[in-house]
Amino acid sequence: MGKVFAGSIGDKEIVNIDGTVLGDLENIIYEVMTGKLVDLVVKPNSGLDRSRYREDGKFVLIPFSSVVAVKDYIVVDESRAMKK
Repeated sequence: MGKVFAGSIGDKEIVNIDGTVLGDLENIIYEVMTGKLVDLVVKPNSGLDRSRYREDGKFVLIPFSSVVAVKDYIVVDESRAMKK
């Protein structure tokens, strides 16, 4: 993945590889010491099965390591995004 400015991904929809919309990007969590991106904080769609994901209040957390593309949408590999 190439360089992407943080301001350009605000409020983007998060979709899985099949194109199903999971929700909207609310924020990003990163490690202060290393700058490593850790999680996408997602405002989930009302129909999303939240039990399959880690949760933080009204949001779901999707590991940044599951992101496969950032274009018009942020595409994630849902198999790597679900909690174990």
